Amino acid sequence: MIEAPDDLPLLIEFVIGTHVHREPEFTSKLPIVQNGPPGTFVLFKGGARVPLPTDQIVFMDEQNRMARIGFGGMRFEGAENGQLVFLRVRDLEDASKLSPERGLRMMLEPWMVNSIFVDGKRAWYQGLGAN
Repeated sequence: MIEAPDDLPLLIEFVIGTHVHREPEFTSKLPIVQNGPPGTFVLFKGGARVPLPTDQIVFMDEQNRMARIGFGGMRFEGAENGQLVFLRVRDLEDASKLSPERGLRMMLEPWMVNSIFVDGKRAWYQGLGAN
């Protein structure tokens, strides 16, 4: 994990009242191949649960009552059809350790996100859209 959020290529600050949930590590006795890491989710006040690409997370905390997640190997593309779009530009883990069904795009509803920082600079803010 990266210590300082200023060093992160992509940091998403979710809205106030969110929490991070990470499923526990599980080792199956069955021969499951390429199942991927345990899931990571952002939980919202109203009960919504949004999955995140766990293998791309390099930083996570909860500060000021909001979940903050830093990603490596992902890029903020902007808004498309009313959603915020993020692309996987490189894998952080060896492909043999990852699920072949891993997503290449992550899309979030704008109401879920307070701010997006790219290389330490705010690129999007809920109140202002593109900043």
